Amino acid sequence: MNVILLETVENLGGIGDLVKVKPGYGRNYLLPQGKAALATEANMKAIEARRAELEKAAAEELAKAKDRAKAFEGLELIVQANAGSEGKLFGSVGPIDIVEALAAVQVEIERAEVRMPDGPVQELGDFTIGIHLHSEVSADVLLHVVGEE
Repeated sequence: MNVILLETVENLGGIGDLVKVKPGYGRNYLLPQGKAALATEANMKAIEARRAELEKAAAEELAKAKDRAKAFEGLELIVQANAGSEGKLFGSVGPIDIVEALAAVQVEIERAEVRMPDGPVQELGDFTIGIHLHSEVSADVLLHVVGEE
């Protein structure tokens, strides 16, 4: 399936790029989310006409993401969790816990913006958690997982 991207999509392309994607990805994600349009002659001409408008909107979105990233500079989160004597948690600290801890310090993010490459934290200690705000903007947060007393 050939589509024209209406915004920059990570690992796929930028605004106005003509890309070939699997039909399910295009039909179920790109088209409903408004990230792409079918690659027809009419759509190609319409997107070329709107290209400046789309690029301006993308630049505004990037600027907002950079402003949001400033809130994460030097931010350290402390999450209390129930743990055993060897430092293993009874359960885990996942993206939802990160979002709640950030909300407690008045920083709002979505669960989908939390990046935990090693999966949920399952032991006490310090961990670096990635916050993905935009395809070009990411921030890191230091997470301290401490046992409950």
